[in-house]
Amino acid sequence: MKKMLTLLLSAGLVATATQAISSPKEDLEKLRIHFEQRFPGIPLNDFGNGPYALDANKRLQWEDMEEFPPYEEYVDKGREIWETPFKNGKSFASCFGKNVSKIRPKYPHWDKKAGKVVTLEGDINKCLKDNGEKPFGWKKGKIAYLGAYLGYEARGQKINVVIPNDPKALQAYEEGKQFYYAKRGQLNIACADCHVYYPGQRVRGQVLSTALGQVTHFPVFRAKWAKKGKGDGMGTLHRRYGGCNKQVRARPFKAQGKEYRNLEFFHTYMSNGLEINAPGYRE
Repeated sequence: MKKMLTLLLSAGLVATATQAISSPKEDLEKLRIHFEQRFPGIPLNDFGNGPYALDANKRLQWEDMEEFPPYEEYVDKGREIWETPFKNGKSFASCFGKNVSKIRPKYPHWDKKAGKVVTLEGDINKCLKDNGEKPFGWKKGKIAYLGAYLGYEARGQKINVVIPNDPKALQAYEEGKQFYYAKRGQLNIACADCHVYYPGQRVRGQVLSTALGQVTHFPVFRAKWAKKGKGDGMGTLHRRYGGCNKQVRARPFKAQGKEYRNLEFFHTYMSNGLEINAPGYRE
């Protein structure tokens, strides 16, 4: 516990009893400095490659996989979904605009009128409902394929989540931050335990990635999902959140519920300035 507290304080990621809560900008600066010092020599944008930025052998395997990536066919399926008109003759372009490269970078964002964090998946299903279509499932399938296509078209653009100076928006951000650092489940583990304090270490043969850059590659193709027969391997960020909760033996929250939307708000803001490289491949 003493070692953990030392890591927290040295990273500047917790406040003492006499310190004020840090601003989102300060949180981002401290987290970036923490990882730049922890992994000197790794270019900022390379953190978006997760464990493949930290382990040379795994990087070679990943680069070979990227020659013929398993997510390509799902990008094509997503393109087909985008181009298929609804029964009323409209399409997703009627909701998002025709420039598909500019869609993914807008999410997540704070919607002042609705008073909540809005995600890409949330607006995909809102578009379907508004046009009399059946919404997609939240975790995999068509919603992941369409997200993969929109992510692929946005590759190279930088994440730039804005936290407005609005008490409700700041509260949503703080709730997402608290979620990331809170212990949970029978194993009493926080997201930050793996991805802030011990990235680069191995758990069950897997190299833990850094919090910085974790969201850039979603939706993601995970070989683990494909091998276990849990769909075709593609999944959304909220599917991964649920999986992480299960791994620490905690009950997962509802995909696209307030808890995960606020978590995504904080989590994505922490990767501001990194390039979108979706969809990605992970073991």
